[in-house]
Amino acid sequence: MVLEIALIDVHPGQEDDFAAAYTKARSLVATTPGCRSVRMTRGVESPSRFVLLVEWDSVEAHLENFRASERFGQWRGHIGTYFATPPVVEHFLDVDDETVDIDGTPAA
Repeated sequence: MVLEIALIDVHPGQEDDFAAAYTKARSLVATTPGCRSVRMTRGVESPSRFVLLVEWDSVEAHLENFRASERFGQWRGHIGTYFATPPVVEHFLDVDDETVDIDGTPAA
């Protein structure tokens, strides 16, 4: 399992509209093959900052099944206009999970 973390800064004053757009677009990610879960959080100290947390079967599941598909364009069409800056996106593995290699594939 790979965790995608996206830091999303939204234009101040548009936070509620962004959250509503996310709610409408969430299923585009959640129904992608290889997606295990999707969660959006909002900053307490920085209410214009959101953090998207997506669990994928692998990095490839994210890149090939979502980013390289029409779903990604539709996703960005819903939420992209609210971005104050481009999101910062990275993938992470659990430190204590020895069953996967660094690329998220099962360990040999």
